[in-house]
This record gives sequence, structure tokens and C-alpha cells, in this order.
Amino acid sequence: MVRRFADEDELARAIVERVGRKIVLALPLGLGKGNHVANALYRLAAGDPSIVLTIFTALSLDPPSGGSGLAGRFAGPLAERLYDGVTRLDYVDARKKGQLPPNVRVIEFFLQAGSLLSNRAAQENYVSANYTHAARYVVESGVNVVAQMVAPSEDREHYSLGSNTDMTLDLLPVMEAMKGAGREVLLVGEANREMPFMGSAAALDVSRFDMILEGGRAEEARLFSVPKQPISLTDHAIGLYAAALVKDGGTIQIGIGGMGDAIANALILRHRDPVRFKAVLAALGNWPETIELETRPFEEGLYALSEMFVDPLMQLIDAGIVRREASDGKILHGGFFVGPESFYRRLREMDLELKEKIAMREISFINDLPAHDRARHAADRRDARFFNSAMIATALGDVCSDQLEDGRVVSGVGGQFNFVNQAFALEGARSMLMLASTRNGGRQSNIRWSYGHTTVPRHMKDVVVTEYGVADLRGRVDRDTAAAMIAIADESAQGSLIGQAVAARKLEIGHRPKRWNSRRELEDALRPFADVLPTYPFGTDLTAEERQLAPALRRLKEHEGNWPAMARLFRRGLGGEPSSAHAAALGRLDLARPRSLADRMTRVLVLGALRAESDRAKDAGG
Repeated sequence: MVRRFADEDELARAIVERVGRKIVLALPLGLGKGNHVANALYRLAAGDPSIVLTIFTALSLDPPSGGSGLAGRFAGPLAERLYDGVTRLDYVDARKKGQLPPNVRVIEFFLQAGSLLSNRAAQENYVSANYTHAARYVVESGVNVVAQMVAPSEDREHYSLGSNTDMTLDLLPVMEAMKGAGREVLLVGEANREMPFMGSAAALDVSRFDMILEGGRAEEARLFSVPKQPISLTDHAIGLYAAALVKDGGTIQIGIGGMGDAIANALILRHRDPVRFKAVLAALGNWPETIELETRPFEEGLYALSEMFVDPLMQLIDAGIVRREASDGKILHGGFFVGPESFYRRLREMDLELKEKIAMREISFINDLPAHDRARHAADRRDARFFNSAMIATALGDVCSDQLEDGRVVSGVGGQFNFVNQAFALEGARSMLMLASTRNGGRQSNIRWSYGHTTVPRHMKDVVVTEYGVADLRGRVDRDTAAAMIAIADESAQGSLIGQAVAARKLEIGHRPKRWNSRRELEDALRPFADVLPTYPFGTDLTAEERQLAPALRRLKEHEGNWPAMARLFRRGLGGEPSSAHAAALGRLDLARPRSLADRMTRVLVLGALRAESDRAKDAGG
């Protein structure tokens, strides 16, 4: 019978009484962690060395906080506005400071992107795993407690797994078998009324839980949100290419971030204004002869199968594009979700008839082709297009998405390889890996001849998309693979890549790409379409000042170490009074009246970046 608790510390002590002093705590990826339960167990272990606590999880979300640097000045007020009331995880803070007790270990299979590159504890305790294998590793680690944030029904007879059915639904049968064999293993729910109540397989009878924390701070805690980021010109170009690869009546998977928003924006443009969509595709050009462009509006619509149910998919539902029903009547199957507050609100307030067409499922169902009734599931997933982002791609088709050459992990494999594999298992399916052609303000190419780490090996190469075009690689010989990848690289890298390919006997002497790709030509091509390529097509939580600052600060970050570029920005910031909008943006960073030489220098640089971004927007017609 379920035990209900109002006090998290009392619940933590009850867990120790049930399972003993060696606790292996599994927490869902991302949003759905039982933060209050985890914190109570962490406090208990931190104060009692005889308790050994292992936490097995992924994507431990860490709300931003303020600081003295530019990033801190920007993040501080934003954090106060968006994250006040979000329960922070104590083990995350301790790990960040290098203060985890020796009796506490945190193992993750996916890290918050780029945030833990220098953290020894996180790097040492990362486990490289496909998403579909993670539940197996949790079981093998000796899990005896699963703690999850859940949404209560009005009568408290059902609790929805809400944002995270992904691993929990895969673990439940194993946990039941463990209990049947006499092992003590607990499912602990942490009720939160802000969590959207998702039905179908996500809604569990109260009897499935061993303990539930409800009432008080935990039930009122604010959900971690991810504010919309500006969509760059690069993201828009990639989104437009991607949208022309999607077949009406097919299946789609996309992820979070600017590229996901850009794909949704481009698909909506295609659906509502196909003539304009064709025109922008013609302006972009650089299409491989092996791919037929899809430019017609969606008559049958799409079915969404995505490990991450993201706001762009919600936008496609609202636009009438994601509406094709699978054999079970659902238009979308997802494994977990995280997004902006507006996304959570939309889910909470959604019409029940529409909500019943959305099903949160176990990750083994989403990221793999189920063995049971395989033919039916394959038919549901017809003409699938799986869109995922990457960091680096080689000219011969290897793709790196999770780790640096020196071994430090940026994020994790997650479900990327699962979807690549699924694309080869399904007839008519394609894996689309997307990346910007350059990084660091264009100073470094993301298309390399070779790279010291691989996430997707080249024997599973399929489609790669950059802002300069599409490389169709599946089944291609090395010569054609190299030529296709060079064709979508930036001109700053195309020449050297050709030289390396020729030296390796992969390209003929004298090879020339179909065109030399330049940023300026891309900007010129898209300038007439600025009205349908907005920076925030689906809104944002950022204020007017923050919307100005976001691209300006990104420009400064891209130019770090590039002294000529920084000098140009510094000159742009000298002389003349800032416009009223720029003055307000400087005030937002507490730079309206700088009090030190360092602040005065920073003010000039930020003003230069603001002016550069304003000029860019004017040139683009915005």
C-alpha cells in the first residue's frame, strides 16, 4: 500500500529503513526528477558517511545564476525572473564546486551540453550509452529507488509520469520482477501540480507507487524551463533545406534549440505559402541531383515520433501539419519533454480531445522499432525523417556529436545513434544530421578531413545538412562522399579539404566544388525573405533589451581570441551617443554608467556589438 508523506526528510528516512544504507537512486532525464526526494537523500548521505548513495541519471538541469562577467550580468536577472521557485539539485551544486562527499557518486549518461567540460567528477563518472540501453545499465547498477516528479489527478487516484515516461516505463516491469523475487525496490513519486498530466501509458494507478511526497513546497515548485533562443541565419538556412526533405504523409523527429525551431518555421512556411517556400529554396540552391525537393502543402499531414517532445512539434500540431494518426490513433509519440513555460502551459490547458492524440511512451518504443507487431509499427513510421544536430563531420562521412578529441564529453550519445540505426531499419526513412559549417565566428570549419572521435561511423552515413546545402551520402563511394561534403563546407575550408582528399587518393586532381560557399552570398540570398525568417517565430521569454543583447553577446563570444575582430567591434563602439534602444540594453547589463576602466572597456565592446547586429538586421531587411 502506498505511503504518503508531506515531509521530504521523513520520506528519505523511510527509504533508508526500507532499502538499507546502500542506495542506488535512479532519476529520470531532465525535467522529471524528484528533486525534493533527491535533495533529502543527498542531505541524509552528506550527514551520515555510513550511507552510500549512488545517483544514476542524465541531464541534471542547472538553472543559470548571476555573476560579475558579461554572461553573469545577462543571466542574473533572467535567472531571477525565469527560475525563481525552481528547486535546484544539491548534488549538482556540490559537484560543480568539487564538494561531493566521498560516499556520494553521480553517474550520468547525458550531460548538460558544454557545461561540465572541466568538471573531473562529471567526466570520470560519465557512461557512454545509447538511450535505449540506459535503463539496462540502471538495472545492472543495482537500482533500488526510482524518484520521479509526477502530476496528480484531481482525486489523487492516478499520478502521471508527465514529462518522463522514457526510462521509467521500461524500468517498471523489471522492478515488478525484482519485487516478485523478494528484492526491496521502491517507486517514489513527487507530486507537482505544475507538471502537465499526460494520459495513456503515462498515467499510473496510485497502487503502482510505494511512496509519494505531496503538498508543501514540492507540490508548488516551479518547473525548469528553457527560454526560446534567437534563430540565427545559419539555423534558418538549415531549417529550409530540412523542410524540403520531409514527405507529406511521413514521420518526423526533431530536437530542441534553434535548428528545431527553424525546421518548424520552414515547414509552416511551406504549408501556408508554398510559392514563397519554392522561391527561397531556389535562392539557396546547391541541391544534390539524387534528392527530389518536397515543396507542396501538407494534405495528409505528418506523424511525430520523437524521443523529445519539443515546442516546435507543438507549433506543427497547432499549424495543422502534425495530424496524421498512427494505427493507435495518436499523432505524436514522445519519450520526454522540456521547453519554455508557455509549452507547459499549453499542455496543461490543451483540449482533452487533442491531448488524447498525444502519447508519452517508453524510450524503447520511441527510439527503436518494437519487435512486437513490427510490420504495423514500421507502417506507422513510413517515410521517416529523423533530424538531429551534430558538432563535427568529416569529409568521408563520420559524424561527432557528443565528445571532444581529447575525450572530454560535451553532452552524450543519447538517442542519436538509435535514430540513425532506425533510419536504416525502416523502408523509406532517412537520418538527417545537421550542423553549422563553421564555429568561432567562422574561424574554424566543422567539416574536417578527420576528427579524433566519432558518434556515427561513416559506414552508417546518410544525409548531412549545413547552411550551404544537403549532402546525400547513403551508399556513396568515397569519392562522391568527399565531393558532397566539400560542397556544403564553407569556402574557408573547401580548398584545404580538396587538397587533403586528393592527397588521400579520394578525389581526382583538379576537382572543383559546384560552388564556393560564402557567408555573404548566403546573406544576400536570404535577404529578400527576412519577413518569413524571424528571429523568434514562436515568441520568447526574453525582454526587448535581452532580445537585442542575445545576438550581440553571441557575437562577442564568437570573437573571443580574434583580436582583429574585437578591435573592429571596439572601434564601432567608440564615439557618439548610443541610441535609446542600445542605451536600454547597456543599462540591462549595468553598463549605463561604468564605474571602472574595465567596465568602460566592456561598455564600448558591447555597444560595438549592438551596433554591428543592428546594421546586420537592417541589411537583412529586418
